[in-house]
Amino acid sequence: MGPAALDDQTGSTTGSDRPRRRRGRGRKIIGLLVAVALAGAAAAVTVRMLDRTGEPASAAAALPPATTQIAKETLEDTLEADGELGYGPATTAVNRKPGTITWLPDSGDTITRGRSLYRVDNDPVVLMYGSTPAYRDLRDGVEGRDVENLERNLSKLGYDGFTVDNEYTYATAAAVMEWQEDRGLEQTGVVELGRVVFADGKVRVDTLDAQVGQPASPGQKVLSYTGTTKVVTVRLDAEDQRLAKEKAKVSVTLPDGRTARGRVTEVATVIVPGEGNQDPETKIETLVTLDAKDRKKAAGLDNAAVDVTFTADKRENVLTVPIASLVALREGGFGVEIVEGATTRYVAVETGLFSGGRVEIEGEGLAEGMTVGTAAS
Repeated sequence: MGPAALDDQTGSTTGSDRPRRRRGRGRKIIGLLVAVALAGAAAAVTVRMLDRTGEPASAAAALPPATTQIAKETLEDTLEADGELGYGPATTAVNRKPGTITWLPDSGDTITRGRSLYRVDNDPVVLMYGSTPAYRDLRDGVEGRDVENLERNLSKLGYDGFTVDNEYTYATAAAVMEWQEDRGLEQTGVVELGRVVFADGKVRVDTLDAQVGQPASPGQKVLSYTGTTKVVTVRLDAEDQRLAKEKAKVSVTLPDGRTARGRVTEVATVIVPGEGNQDPETKIETLVTLDAKDRKKAAGLDNAAVDVTFTADKRENVLTVPIASLVALREGGFGVEIVEGATTRYVAVETGLFSGGRVEIEGEGLAEGMTVGTAAS
């Protein structure tokens, strides 16, 4: 029994238009998800049948409407998305002590370990490095990672006589009193809540939320800060999460057209509020750090719109055909129609990566340069 043809449908699969997050043009989908590509292929080709031997039961009644050749090439599953070059998400410094704000840094200032982030009643609120936020008074007898943070900073600032661990001892208190004396603070040996702010490293002041002379109260926003290394922030749709892998390499196209290399350094799920009556959206927020050799290319660019190309998969030197050359087989799976002069035969194939309208294929006897049928353009 010969191949049984169903209705022919021709066309192409394209990504749906999406509004850009920061600029007024759509995202460009370069790579195709396998599921989407399969659906597009099924809609774009004529469905035929192979018998159980893998050979057609009779010669093809007619040649396919168009032909192409099997090619050997490199396929990449890529996505180009909008990004913003800046200093990454900002963190808010919240005041913990009552009084009056008597000093603030300028926006853009860099604050390092042991320096004042701001002052209340002329007493410094000091920046120290650490991953655990300050959340309590630190005094003799308490234990925890925040204690270790404090002790490590004191050691880096030149104070000694104690062991850097998670225990606040009398020796720790003695070092704290020496530090308090040097900073013009009352020598209590206790680091009260609100005296230090822990950050991952040195910070860049982003915005000021308070003014000098303004009353300060616990819970009040004083300023926001970021890191000091320029990064690219990209918000991807949830279905593109496969591209957002830490340490994954990316390519960044700068506003002047130059390309910089980068690497994904942080991935987080965020909820973006909807505009108007729209529902909130779940996005994958990805931070990309430029390679050290390419950071000079971004000098002088702040809050710049860039394009970021992610690569989820890459297949080198594989056999490929247009997606429209796939034939859906009655016995299941896909095949291609090999054209040999005035006759054709069908070969079942295993599909691999889909990209740019083409698909990777493997099948018995297939080789580069063979002619295969495809849907008419």
